[in-house]
Amino acid sequence: MFGSKKPETICPLLKGACIESRCVWWTQIRGKHPQTGADIDMPDCAIKWLPVLLIETSKETRQAAAAVESLRNESVTASQQVAGAIVHLAESNHVNKLENKS
Repeated sequence: MFGSKKPETICPLLKGACIESRCVWWTQIRGKHPQTGADIDMPDCAIKWLPVLLIETSKETRQAAAAVESLRNESVTASQQVAGAIVHLAESNHVNKLENKS
């Protein structure tokens, strides 16, 4: 524990030791981890975080698609109700005109 060195991280771009804060890919990550829910506030390699961020993006995209589908379904239901009311009004207006002619 004491005196043990942390293992050297190999950069996939440099094919050598990670240069950490001197690298343009070194980024401050803040938020919640999408799989554990733990708070995150740490600098780290953006390439290392790509899989986690892609999972989070997929999740958000699915939620947005579900919300759009729900809104679409509500819009279809509302337009069907309006169309039914218009047909009913037109039929009753037509019947009234026929009764007035007699």
